[in-house]
Amino acid sequence: MLYKTRGIVLRPVKYGDTSIVATIFTENYGVQAYMVRGVRATTKGSNKAAYFQPGTLLDIVVYMQPSRNIQQLREYQASCLYVTVHQDVVRNSILMFSVELLLRLLPPEAPIAPLFSYAWQYFCALDEAPIGSIANFPLLFLVHITSMLGYDLIGAYCEETPYLNVQEGGFSAHPPSSPPYATQEDAIVLSHILYQTTDSTPMLNGEQRVRLIDWYIGFLQRHSQHMANIRSLQVLRTVLYA
Repeated sequence: MLYKTRGIVLRPVKYGDTSIVATIFTENYGVQAYMVRGVRATTKGSNKAAYFQPGTLLDIVVYMQPSRNIQQLREYQASCLYVTVHQDVVRNSILMFSVELLLRLLPPEAPIAPLFSYAWQYFCALDEAPIGSIANFPLLFLVHITSMLGYDLIGAYCEETPYLNVQEGGFSAHPPSSPPYATQEDAIVLSHILYQTTDSTPMLNGEQRVRLIDWYIGFLQRHSQHMANIRSLQVLRTVLYA
């Protein structure tokens, strides 16, 4: 049967001479692999493959057969046309990092409607927000989606637990014995982000952003079996320091 849903493209892989298999995070069916036939055909004036760049937001019509590992995509159209993301190196670096996080952490074929809604709005905001306001986007995205997926830190910053300790899974009375390291100021900032009741975000410099992102990824690599190395991280570090 045919079904309509929204989707966030996570990864395209070439298949044959003209087709691709696209991994898409869908609103109704979670992460699915879809065969998209003929999308790479060299037709004059056609660039259908552009619809399947990582991070593209689509309205799609799909065939769903539970017994198949790869589903069929029947129709697709852009739901939100990016204006700035693909032209701006900072926005594009943040997008690629954020998409890779979803690809690494999301379970297959499991609808997670609140996370999908958050990610959809996040990518739209990344395109629309003033350039001076997006530096904290990747850290906030990392913190929020990991919490939605159940990877919560233990405790909060206080006098008794002033350290971020990956080995203990969160805020601790004991300093860490091995990397990644974070300062007590970092611990205060992260605790504020985790437990804030307003939309305000603490002021961070580039070094703090990178250190907190590295710490959080180290936490996930220790406590999640799905978190491998993030290939887009080095480029992100460079643009966040700028």
